Amino acid sequence: MTVSPPPLLAFAAATLAALAAVAACGPAQAQSQINRCRSADGVTVYTDKRCSDVGAVAAGRSDADGGARRGTRGCARNLRDLVHEVTAAIDGRDANRLGGVYHFAGMSHRGGYAVMDRLELIVQRPLIDIVALRPAAAAPEASWPAVPSAAHAAEATAAAARRPPTALRLEQAGQDGARRRMLLSLRRHMGCWWVSL
Repeated sequence: MTVSPPPLLAFAAATLAALAAVAACGPAQAQSQINRCRSADGVTVYTDKRCSDVGAVAAGRSDADGGARRGTRGCARNLRDLVHEVTAAIDGRDANRLGGVYHFAGMSHRGGYAVMDRLELIVQRPLIDIVALRPAAAAPEASWPAVPSAAHAAEATAAAARRPPTALRLEQAGQDGARRRMLLSLRRHMGCWWVSL
């Protein structure tokens, strides 16, 4: 005579086995990357699965910067590194790379996919220039004389230059040849610089 375990005990054992399998995946699963794939009809698809799992192929990437990828170097600790990553992403038409410096913290999956669609549009336009924008100097308080001195104006300009930048202005070429401007807000988080729309 075979005795089977009570249903509740069998359920608990199955649940523990499933949790053990998830725990075994650990950080490797949590840090999976988003893959850029191209479907048979030419549509760009972003997924955390392998491209072949969704019936697509990996979209080509440009390694214009010698193959160095952002994910292997860590976050952008300074503005120069951030500008380099944004430039390399646009020059390589690589929305995934631009997504690597995007501040996704607290965003839903749906919001993340919408952002990736917008980043794809950004990387399709050729880059002309990137300008870091700083907050304007505060207007001088009314005092006598009403016209500030040249020394006061120089001091205000120097103070504005010391303020951290708040945005990057992308100058890009549109399909019609006209210049297009796009502002990416800058954020500091966990000691790194990030962009956001």
